[in-house]
Formats: sequence, structure tokens, C-alpha cells
Amino acid sequence: MVGKEASLDGSTMISRNDDTFLPLTPQRFLMRPAVKKTQHIKSYLNGFEAETPANAYRYQAVPNVDLNKEGVYDESGFNEKNVAMSATESTYGNEKSLAYDPLIADGMDEDTMQQMVLPYINSAVEGVKRLGDLIGQYGSPAGNSVLFSDKKDVWYMEIVTGHLWVAQRIPDDAYAITANQVAIQQVDFNDSENFIWADGIQDYVTEHHLNPDKEGWNFRHIFGTSNEKDRHYNTPRVWFGQRYFNPEIEQDSESSELPFICHTSHKISVEDIEYILGSHYNETKFDPLGHGNDVDKYRYRPIGLNRTQNSHVLQMRNDVPEAQAAIMWLAIGYPTFTPYVPFYANATDTDPSYSETPEKWDTKSAYWMYRTASMLVESHHSNFIQADLDYIKAAQEQQRRLIIETDRQAEKLNGTALTKFLTEQNYSMVEDMRQRTMTLIGELVMQGIDLSKLTFDMDKNL
Repeated sequence: MVGKEASLDGSTMISRNDDTFLPLTPQRFLMRPAVKKTQHIKSYLNGFEAETPANAYRYQAVPNVDLNKEGVYDESGFNEKNVAMSATESTYGNEKSLAYDPLIADGMDEDTMQQMVLPYINSAVEGVKRLGDLIGQYGSPAGNSVLFSDKKDVWYMEIVTGHLWVAQRIPDDAYAITANQVAIQQVDFNDSENFIWADGIQDYVTEHHLNPDKEGWNFRHIFGTSNEKDRHYNTPRVWFGQRYFNPEIEQDSESSELPFICHTSHKISVEDIEYILGSHYNETKFDPLGHGNDVDKYRYRPIGLNRTQNSHVLQMRNDVPEAQAAIMWLAIGYPTFTPYVPFYANATDTDPSYSETPEKWDTKSAYWMYRTASMLVESHHSNFIQADLDYIKAAQEQQRRLIIETDRQAEKLNGTALTKFLTEQNYSMVEDMRQRTMTLIGELVMQGIDLSKLTFDMDKNL
């Protein structure tokens, strides 16, 4: 999460890896249309049901393919009002806090959260308040953290028990990195501009004697966990991201006190975020693709995984007209080995290679194409990684060119003509990336054949 004064170009940015339990959970990317009437939503997973308001905005979504088995999980995107939402990061409350406000089995979970919130909000802070009201009404069946942003603000919201939560605004000059554990620290209940919280949360903590600190009100200490799993699964990921932005600061990779709000003199770019989301403790002894010993290489859970189904950066730019300002950068291969493709949010549909993903491998869909490229690179990592890095660099360079040219032409348009043009440009970017990726796949296949161990040096005439 990056505030507008901390970014390279004045953008606000939120980003996340959507990781699933198994490596193959095929995803689609599509545009949900605006809907005037109310809708009835029912969860495939836990039976949650609700009626939505009327007049839903159009919004981007990255749902599962097998809805009946996996649930919908729209996950991430902008709505037509340029409000971004990414839901959710799984987060775990401690046993003391859950004892008095247990999770609600049929409450509103991640699979329906995006549908219930993003189409109905006009700002990031509205997103926090609407989601907070819904959690108060229906309860939550899991700990979930949610990211919101618009052109001015970035908000991070942590839902830790059946009904209790806190949200914090990321300062304009700051960044924040989190990883499947409660992250928010000191809460200032006198500062409603930068903190929002569930009704009654202070009384709840006092009544049940949950604050372990003699001074202050540290949300992480009160509601969070600090255990062996955190020190191997969660905190090292935060450590690596902060190490990238602040290499001058020495920190313990297993510390439970890594800061939530951070500052750096390094202006943060989309490419910086993409690097972190695909990282695996690069250039440290903890890199599972590196040359350290096995104890170190497999000690920590890396950030980029084979079970990352979609990785995204939601960028709201402030240096172009608002109608063309929102871009979702989306990677649906391993974020370690595949580029992020930019999609203007002011569009009406997506290329069929994204919107029509089949459950099993094929040669047409973007999901399977990028995962094929990822698998090939990892299978012969030392032989293929330089070609892959060159491919990603060239793609990033070309994407910036395409965006510059698209922005230039878009400024001459408005209304439906602009939306149509940006939709067409999204198609063009998809096609450009498809050609580049299929070329890479072809080159890797040919090189891979030459790496076969079923060979023998002999007279070329034999």
C-alpha cells in the first residue's frame, strides 16, 4: 500500500497476491456491468445470503472458474467511480479476542465481500464504512484484511473477530506491507481522520481485559498473534519488503515488532511493487531458488508462490484526467516469472482469453499461457531465468510506451467514445503480451529439448 506522496508519479497504489490452497485454481478476469435493480446474493461456500442495494456500479472482477466448488471471489478491481478494493488477505485473531466474539459461520466472507461492497461505494473511506456496517450486521466467518483506495486516500482494514475491526489510513508519504497477520499498531481514538473502528471495540477490550500493554492501545498486541508460524510464514515476508525499500535499516527477519507504517526516500514505482509481489528472498540465503543450504532455503514462506492465482497492483494516477486514470496491473501466472498486464478500468469488457478461462489447460486462455511460461522457467531455472528477466524487462518497457500513447489519444475523447477506446486498447495490450509470451514459450521449449539427459555424444553420421 503506497500513499500518493510516496509514489514515483503521485499515484495511490494498493496491491496483493491472491494465493489459494492448491496450485491450480483457474481464474477469469472480467467486467461486471452496472445493474439498476437489487440483487440476491448467496454464497456457494457457507450459505450466506443478502439483498444488495439497487444501482450497482460497473466494476472489475477476478473470479474463480469453478464457482460451485470454489466460490465466486471477485477479489480485486476498480469500480466506475475510480474506487479500488482488494479483498481479502487472510488474517488471524488470537484465542483471547475470539473467545468473547467468535467468528460467525454463515457471515459475510471473502467469496461475497467484493460483490457486496465495491459496486456501491464512491470513495475509499465509504468502502471502509460500508464493509464495517455489513460486518456489524452479518458478522464475519474468518479473519480478513481489506485494502481500499481512491485518488486521495489509501485505507487498510483488519477484521479480526466475528464483529470487531479497525481501519487505518496510510499517510500520504508512507508505505505499508502486511502478510497474513494483524499489522495495525497504535490506534488513536481521537483521530477519526486516520482511524475508523467497530462500535464498542474499546469497551470490549476493557471488559475482557485484553490489552496486555501498560500504556497505549496496540491493535496488533490486543488482537493479533505472535507465534512460531508467524515467524516462519508471515514476518519474514514483511521483513524482505521493508528491506527492499529501506536497506539502511537493520531488522530481525522474525521480529513481531516490525513497523506497520513505513517511510523511505525511495519513490515507489509500479515495478517496485511487482518485484516484491514476485519475490522469494532474492539475493539472500533464504532464497529457495538460490545456492544456500537447505535449512536456510526452505526456512521461510516466500512471497511469490506457484499457488498465487492472481497478483495485482491497483494504481490510481493523479497526473492524467480521471476518466483514464485508473489502471489494474494484473499477473495471472507466477508473479515471479510473468509480467503484469495493465488494464484501464474505464472499459466495458475484457479479452476472451481472460474472461473465458477453462478449468483445464488449453492453448487460448491467458491464465494457462502464463502458467505454462512460469512452469517452464522454473523447471530449468538456471538455464532460463535470464531469458525470462529479459522478456519481463522488454514487456515493462513496451507497456509504458503503450500507456503513454493511449493516454495521449484518450485526452481527446470523452464519454462512451473514451470508454470504447480504452476497452480496445486493453485488447491491444493483451494481444501484444500474448505474442511476446508465446515467443518466449517457443524459445524455452526448443532450449529445453537441447537440455535433455537422454543424449549421447557420437559421430554425427551415426
